[in-house]
Amino acid sequence: MAALKNYQRTKLACYLGFVTQAISANFAPLLFLTFYRTYGISYADLALIPLVFFLTQLIVDFISAKFVDRIGYRKSVVLAQITSGAGLLLLSFVPDLCPHPFAGILTCVMIYAVGSGLIEVLCSPIIEACPFENKAGMMSLLHSFYCWGSVGTILGSTLFFLAFGTENWRILACLWALIPLYNIFNFATCPIESIVSEGESMTITQLLKTKIFWLFIVLMVCAGASELSMAQWASAFAESSLGVSKTTGDLLGACGFAVFMGLSRVWYGKYGEKVNLSSFMIASGLLCLCSYLLAAFARWPVMGLVGCMLCGFSVGIMWPGSISISSARLPKGGTALFALLALAGDLGGAAGPAIVGNVSHLLGENIQSGILAGICFPLVLVLSVLMVKRKSK
Repeated sequence: MAALKNYQRTKLACYLGFVTQAISANFAPLLFLTFYRTYGISYADLALIPLVFFLTQLIVDFISAKFVDRIGYRKSVVLAQITSGAGLLLLSFVPDLCPHPFAGILTCVMIYAVGSGLIEVLCSPIIEACPFENKAGMMSLLHSFYCWGSVGTILGSTLFFLAFGTENWRILACLWALIPLYNIFNFATCPIESIVSEGESMTITQLLKTKIFWLFIVLMVCAGASELSMAQWASAFAESSLGVSKTTGDLLGACGFAVFMGLSRVWYGKYGEKVNLSSFMIASGLLCLCSYLLAAFARWPVMGLVGCMLCGFSVGIMWPGSISISSARLPKGGTALFALLALAGDLGGAAGPAIVGNVSHLLGENIQSGILAGICFPLVLVLSVLMVKRKSK
């Protein structure tokens, strides 16, 4: 029991790591109109901010597969907190010092995106290596903190702006930076175990030659696409297709999606050991398919909003569940496995919303038609899980 208690700081550090990642992903988009009004940055340029953020994460995912094992988990994850905190702090003043504020914003986004990418790669294997029971449940609970971090960032920022005005966003950037800066101490002092003994982990080449590994890549791409296609478009879908106000769309669409995704992960974290993970993934994929159809064919706003929330609940297990299935089938995958899985998830997270957006544009700026195109992601995910189950037998 004493040994287990020592790992509570590890859990706290990883939980705050995912909260930090949520802040990094959600804070700047809340300031798009503020950047537009303050610095005169066009909407086309503002659209580059999330693109640069996710591209940086993709690059970090790939590079970390090679260098993390060399410098060690502790140094790497402490670096993740430093870059996350530094990027948020710099965002509060660098744009005002630059001749071109947009260049300053992108520089800061790239800095904290490095930290976000490292967090994504490192926190999952750190928790996986801890001597906890019900590893799949712990993984699901860990990833729920990204959801709560997203909800906290949106609601906390909204309340701050209501109380102090959007013109004080620089102060809020500094306040959000305190979380990763505090977490430096947690990661510097908590016990961190190696997920695979030195010299025993598979290389990238070995993974690429393993047939079932490619199934896991497809699984992660579909998990990322199923989640982020709805998450990224929920607010715009609610406002334009369902005809509700922006506030309602944000709270019941985007925020409702994140809340239900978090609830799904917490539920599985608590009761998951009583449920077969593969079967639960299949059921979640089918529910996700239904939720996309409900949103795509909604004739009343309440139907579309229920579809968004059901989608949040259904995708909750997909990302952490895919990681748990992959690590269980390839126990010697090591850091390379987790890094490449994160890369695949981010790739799906970038491609899915892009497909929904392009289909919406081709069909007359109809977001409901774009949402309908998203049914392919949970469908392929279900088929992939079925293939993994067959190969495992």
